[in-house]
Amino acid sequence: KVLLCQTPSGSSNMTSAYPTEVVDPHHHFIDTINNPFQSFLKSIAGNVTYLPEQYIQDVVDPMKKIGVDLVATVHVEAMPDSGSDEVSWVHRMAEAGRCSYVKAFVASCDLTQDNVEEDLEHIMEASPNKLRGIRWILDCVGKFEQNKTATHVATSRHDGEDYLKSSKFERGLAVLEKKDLSFDLQCAPIQLVESASTLFARYPNLKVCIDHMGKPRKLLGDDLLVDGSINSNILPDQAELELWRKGMKSMASLPNVYVKLSMMGYSINGWFRRPERQEVLKSLVLETIEMFGVSRCMVAWNWHVNGAVSDGDGSSDFGPNAVELLDKFMWFFEGYGEEDRARLFSGTAKEFYRLD
Repeated sequence: KVLLCQTPSGSSNMTSAYPTEVVDPHHHFIDTINNPFQSFLKSIAGNVTYLPEQYIQDVVDPMKKIGVDLVATVHVEAMPDSGSDEVSWVHRMAEAGRCSYVKAFVASCDLTQDNVEEDLEHIMEASPNKLRGIRWILDCVGKFEQNKTATHVATSRHDGEDYLKSSKFERGLAVLEKKDLSFDLQCAPIQLVESASTLFARYPNLKVCIDHMGKPRKLLGDDLLVDGSINSNILPDQAELELWRKGMKSMASLPNVYVKLSMMGYSINGWFRRPERQEVLKSLVLETIEMFGVSRCMVAWNWHVNGAVSDGDGSSDFGPNAVELLDKFMWFFEGYGEEDRARLFSGTAKEFYRLD
């Protein structure tokens, strides 16, 4: 039986069926209660637990019910104190059969360390043959100010220093290139413009994946107004949009750079509440694909905690479940053929993270 995806209005879209398989190249497991290596995360998020069984319940099983096989996932670091300890923890759970769907890791490693090569060796030993890349969160437009700016709390680990302008960080990138490891780039749009495109152009053999669509911030403003009512604005912040465009176009000109279509609620806060905001988001997703091409774009669920957190990173308390998000992507991609959709849902991720 071929199951049909649902349009935003909820009626069957007779022109396209769900993909038979998907890859989730970005999700997190968390247990700040029992994992000493998650002390930094615990200091900012408190007691949080999200384990493989919850991911199966939230993502794997609902997909299976609509005939979609989640064939592989990539576990991405969640600001651990030790990258090797986090990988070892998830590796042990996979070996025990709790998350056999995890086929690769993007681990945490501070690339400015003097002993970066030694640290990478320890991470690779924690899960032999499964380390594919490194992420170190870089969103930095100054010191962290409690989410009042694009600066991410993760950069408070190095007092708001912009690593993309650090010679030590660049030295670490050279080590990644030498070891055939990729880099997941999470930063603010202005960093794409000022630093990233020039920096990564110097490393053409280093595969780079931009996380979360380049993170244009609050293009339509907050989800809710101060009085608690829904924000009806659908006119984008043109300055932020143009800055994002400039940065993404410069990155798209580098053939070694890919992009994840994920955490879209960070860019369009509360998009899932209103069809009008969904239309704005659809145009943003399609513009991203137009810049990079389907062969360098991949859908990612960013799943952890719940749908709202996964989609908006705290920007809204309302978000889609895994199947609802799949439905929206199917609507976004309605103008693409089956081969291109397969590339977006699984093919690009398989190629980038070498999952075959």
